[in-house]
Amino acid sequence: MEKHWKSVVSRSVCDYFFEQQRKINNPEDIPPVIATPHYYLISIYRSNMYFVAVCMTEVPPLFVIEFLHRVVETFDDYFSECTESIIKENYVVVYELLDEMLDNGFPLATESNVLKELIKPPTILRTIANTVTGKSNVSATLPTGQLSNVPWRRTGVKYTNNEAYFDVVEEVDAIIDKAGSTVFAEIQGYIDCCIKLSGMPDLSLSFMNPRLFDDVSFHPCVRFKRWEAERILSFIPPDGNFRLMSYHIGSQSVVGIPIYIRHNISFKDIGGGRVDITVGPRQTVGRTVENVVLEIPMPKSVLNCILNPSQGKYSFDPVTKILVWDVGRIDISKVPNIRGTINVQAGAPLIESNPSINVKFTINQLAVSGLKVNRLDMYGEKYKPFKGVKYITKAGKFQIRM
Repeated sequence: MEKHWKSVVSRSVCDYFFEQQRKINNPEDIPPVIATPHYYLISIYRSNMYFVAVCMTEVPPLFVIEFLHRVVETFDDYFSECTESIIKENYVVVYELLDEMLDNGFPLATESNVLKELIKPPTILRTIANTVTGKSNVSATLPTGQLSNVPWRRTGVKYTNNEAYFDVVEEVDAIIDKAGSTVFAEIQGYIDCCIKLSGMPDLSLSFMNPRLFDDVSFHPCVRFKRWEAERILSFIPPDGNFRLMSYHIGSQSVVGIPIYIRHNISFKDIGGGRVDITVGPRQTVGRTVENVVLEIPMPKSVLNCILNPSQGKYSFDPVTKILVWDVGRIDISKVPNIRGTINVQAGAPLIESNPSINVKFTINQLAVSGLKVNRLDMYGEKYKPFKGVKYITKAGKFQIRM
């Protein structure tokens, strides 16, 4: 699918992108910026799809990357998920959204609640009515917020239940060496909000320990000078779901690793090898580690794995050679273990290096950095809203070397 703004660019420019794609094993390893003789190709990989922007002039790459992420998030918000099949089903709405989000190649309306006033989200009834009448989803009137000094919030918002929910999500990126020591660890965090408040509320959010942040990036609604002076987030929120801030913790703080893995793998035995892996929680403050999945990309000469897991189930793909152990929830009283034999191709050269383990996990009601929200105050409106904060720790790029 393609969309042109300033002028039509030949589709053959994608050949440079496909050429880079052929050189890589992992789809996420493609260079985000590819320079061609006449254009720059700037891309992101989300939801098993590539989103590629073709730029004719030099432009800050992060600006374009941020816009592409905003496009995907808008599709997520409109269609509840962003997949290849959903984009195919909603071609018309996708083109209408891209028309409003960029004007002559410059970002225009990127706020979801402003876009929803311009272009109505698709429903089954609206789709049928548009097909019969030949009408489009595009509104005939300009959104009320578009011309105000708070363009991210529509005017005249009314709710019977006024609620403000905050999700503090932290993703741990780590590399653990063979001995169990941390080679590298940092936290990429973000605060997602669901704000359903009437009128034009002005919110202030403070933290117990704001000095933890090494680097931050904010939604345009946040007053940056107030943050710099007092380390308080002061903002008039958009209506609905949005990402208030993203942050990075790593260089100054010692990042706690919430999970340990004891592993023993050997390919030296006659006709194959053995594997023995145990996984357990560490530094979780009594919280349960859930949705644990271990992925091990095996060497090409491995034919099959015959394993016995004490918990969960495992699968081995003979084509991609990836062993996946879906552990699930870890019970502290009985830590999960998997062991068994590995069948290696006869006559194959000796495997010198062991594979690494990619780990996924989730811990609810825990921010592994120790970040805590202190209080949320509201000004400008008389009612008392219902407020809630939820903490989640997840694995980002979490790798253990064997």
